[in-house]
Amino acid sequence: MDQLAQPASADAQTLTIEDIRAAAQRIAGAVVRTDCDYSITLSQITGADIWLKFENLQFTAAYKERGALNALLHLSAEQRARGVIAASAGNHAQGLSYHGRRLGIPVTIVMPRTTPTVKVMQTESVGGTVVLEGETFDDAYAHARLLEAELGLTFIHPFDDPLVAAGQGTVALEMLEDVPELDMLVIPIGGGGLASGMGTAARAIKPGIGLIGVEAELFPSMYNRLKGTHLPCGGDTLAEGIAVKEPGVFTARTLAGLLDDIVLVSEAQLETAVSLLLQIEKTVAEGAGAAGLAAVLAYPELFKGRKVGIPICGGNIDTRLLANVLLRDLARSGRLARLRLTLQDRPGALFKVMREFDRHNVNIIEIYHQRIFTHLPAKGLITDIECEARDRDQLDALVASLRAAGYEVDTVELG
Repeated sequence: MDQLAQPASADAQTLTIEDIRAAAQRIAGAVVRTDCDYSITLSQITGADIWLKFENLQFTAAYKERGALNALLHLSAEQRARGVIAASAGNHAQGLSYHGRRLGIPVTIVMPRTTPTVKVMQTESVGGTVVLEGETFDDAYAHARLLEAELGLTFIHPFDDPLVAAGQGTVALEMLEDVPELDMLVIPIGGGGLASGMGTAARAIKPGIGLIGVEAELFPSMYNRLKGTHLPCGGDTLAEGIAVKEPGVFTARTLAGLLDDIVLVSEAQLETAVSLLLQIEKTVAEGAGAAGLAAVLAYPELFKGRKVGIPICGGNIDTRLLANVLLRDLARSGRLARLRLTLQDRPGALFKVMREFDRHNVNIIEIYHQRIFTHLPAKGLITDIECEARDRDQLDALVASLRAAGYEVDTVELG
């Protein structure tokens, strides 16, 4: 594995196993002690022994509750009375808001104006006061810091804070208590709070355990920081929960001394992992929550034969987006397809094609004709047929049969 670089920093913040054990006692009973279960099917698929920690079953559907609650419980009476503030458009906002309301602590969350309405509503529904400011997270963060000073609020960082990381580290405590034979953890990384906490706990309990961090290819910020690379950072990723352009100072320093390696996963690999978790484990994971499984699928040589623990760290995904992910995965597997045929614009032309579909028992979902915007002569047309097959072999047999009958057929591929 590659040697990770130690970033220079004057930051003296530290995190110990004692901090994490204390956090576990502090938050016990107020967060769900989620199951860590063995997956027979995913183990067969990957060649590793896979255990899944279902943090998507927390009340707010993400592990972020742990760190948020630990930080809230450290506040003085005066700080509690004044309230706390954070900048977040995701799971940290909901975790902080939920436990703040439960403890009677006012919580203000600053979000960019571009935040989807559903996330604003979810945060408000669990007790947070949402302030919309700016077009980007950086704008919202700057405004939150301004309000912190103006209103005397306490800022709780989503990841670059030892108290928050200590709370997140309780995930690893529970995993190794439940499955002490684990010899590798695969941990999603955005800002680095979860990996810092889990890594610190795991190394203290089991020094020889393997620790692999995972980032989305579009946001390799911690990868760049620790490996000294300069890969571009930005884009529209399914794993928005780990889409961080600037990782934490404290977390980067901590992870440099913990991780064995960091790997990157593509958007297609994230989509496949989300789909597999739903189909096989019947559990909903957001893109970031499925990143650990995506890494095991993408780099099987790293994990083959190992006893691997994967936290499904969140399940907050838009239902329409989830539907798109599932359909795209069906298309990649050959069960859904769009076939493009060139036909003559005459009676019976489409009927003859339909007979081939019927003969191969392939179901037709939609048919689109294009007569005007084509390069064909006026009597020609392009027909797109969306169809559903049992598997790729059945689809390939249909395409071969159509071509043997003299039709020009192309498969419209996913981007």
